[in-house]
Amino acid sequence: MSEKLYAFFLRLFPAHFREEYGDEALQLFRDRARDERGFFSRLRLWFDLFFDMTVSLPREYLHLPAPRAVPSPLRRLPGIPAFHVLQDVPVRPGALFFGGILSCVALTTCWAALNQIHRPETPNSSSSARPSYASASGRSGNTASASHRRLSAYGANRSFIPTDPLSDSERKRIITSLADNVKQHYADRVEGQKAADLFLAREKRGEYDDISDRAMLAAVMTDELREATGDRNLTLDYFSSPLPQQPSAQLPEVRAQYRESMKQQNCTFEKVELLPRNIGYLKLNSFPDPEVCRVAAMAAMTYVNHADAVIFDLRENRGGYPAMVQFLGSYLFDHPEYWYNPREATTENSWTRSPIEGNNLTDKPVFILTSKTTASGAEQFAYDLKMLKRATIVGETTAGAAHSGVFHRLDDHFGMGIPEVKAINPYSANDWSEVGVSPDIKVPAANALDAALKLAHAKLSKK
Repeated sequence: MSEKLYAFFLRLFPAHFREEYGDEALQLFRDRARDERGFFSRLRLWFDLFFDMTVSLPREYLHLPAPRAVPSPLRRLPGIPAFHVLQDVPVRPGALFFGGILSCVALTTCWAALNQIHRPETPNSSSSARPSYASASGRSGNTASASHRRLSAYGANRSFIPTDPLSDSERKRIITSLADNVKQHYADRVEGQKAADLFLAREKRGEYDDISDRAMLAAVMTDELREATGDRNLTLDYFSSPLPQQPSAQLPEVRAQYRESMKQQNCTFEKVELLPRNIGYLKLNSFPDPEVCRVAAMAAMTYVNHADAVIFDLRENRGGYPAMVQFLGSYLFDHPEYWYNPREATTENSWTRSPIEGNNLTDKPVFILTSKTTASGAEQFAYDLKMLKRATIVGETTAGAAHSGVFHRLDDHFGMGIPEVKAINPYSANDWSEVGVSPDIKVPAANALDAALKLAHAKLSKK
């Protein structure tokens, strides 16, 4: 509804403006509408747009310019899908008056539309006659269909206008493939079978027939996967660009390219040095494959082996190989410690390889620097050491990257993240997925190193 209303207002502008800026303006609106949910956020979005129209619409009609050059970045306010292209001419009073009248009319229309969208469902609505998804899955719920409620919510908060509508046959094929993959690969086979049966039954009853947009299908099915299993790491993902075919094994040339890349980047150990007061500092921007970078990792740890404290800078680290995460963690203990990895089943290999011969870091203070973009394997490193009370986390709450497990390609545009194993987490009911790892000392990422150095100095002074 919101996007259709926006597209209608866009048609009020001259044809030359729509041809040049229409698609960009519509995409900016989609991006902001996706992020700004809720009544007041949406009202603010429309207020920004109507204010912009007050200036830009009269100007486009009353001051038709010669063909424009590409507008400079200064002509658009960041984050606002702007209509106007400012020209170096004064605004006429008549244009402002006309724009004000039009904005009042548009604001009144939008207010009425928003009230209609947020009006509660009446008990006699057609959705109330449908069975509850939650009840069908063995969980308590009201009598409204979960998928129907969710679809209504997405329709209100994320308006989709499909340029290439999802056909009935494609939707059925995707849901069938999703159900098959959940049944075959999900770690909890019983829950996977129940969820698969539910999705197929709901598809047969036509409860997904209203979904004609691929991104909406991915969003709705992701919510339903999580509701059915209670597992927030199950996802259905849509990609507008075609997905590459998944090779059965890594090609030799790809492996060679990776080795060469790691060689050029020193295995992403950006800095390894001893700071004043004999504090070891390692800035590591990924956790590379230990089969390729084990020697580089050993060299880095050997360099700081006699430090009195160690700082791991993971502020630009996006993760990597769990084996390398565990390998580096092994240097920080004098005995084997359970190392939680959500992507691997708990086995005898789930413990650190501690102690490491000749290692002197097992009793030294450890600090880990984090930022809001610290993700995945870097979050695992911070999480495990925090839970084991072996490190102090300094900086910002991490990204909370969902560790969806194995990616399964369904077709050229759809794929699934499916946890195929069930790891034991002895530390807490939930890990960092969705919420991130919270720091012990919360400071802006840019100030994290200074804060960690002060903490290290204070701790060493006590000794």
